[in-house]
Amino acid sequence: MTEVTLDVATEIIEASENHVGESDVPPMCIAVMDEGGNLVGFHRMDGALLASIDIAQNKAYSAVSLKLDTETIHEASQPGESLYGIGETNDGRIITFGGGLPLEDDEGTVVGGIGVSGGSVEEDVEVAHAGLEAFENG
Repeated sequence: MTEVTLDVATEIIEASENHVGESDVPPMCIAVMDEGGNLVGFHRMDGALLASIDIAQNKAYSAVSLKLDTETIHEASQPGESLYGIGETNDGRIITFGGGLPLEDDEGTVVGGIGVSGGSVEEDVEVAHAGLEAFENG
């Protein structure tokens, strides 16, 4: 089982930040949590939106606690779907739009999560995937 240590979180954050620097996306907040939903690493890039601090952390929490990416949570939380209303649970910490991804070990066990916020949903997802790729290749 891969543990999400500070070193692992730092690699994920650095890969995400490098992607921002190489892309035409705004500054981001990047959060990495362990399997228990505990914050292991966080970085707010210069100029990132203040609201994105909580949003990034809650995206990572959502991905860990539900073992789903937040895009899937979005789809399942629409009216008439199985998770409709889930965004109102957990003191409002469940995010129902993209930018949060679970981190899985080689056996598919969720060992953490990454949450990114600061741009459009598409930009957040793009940057989160850069961090996930670093985790999977690390």
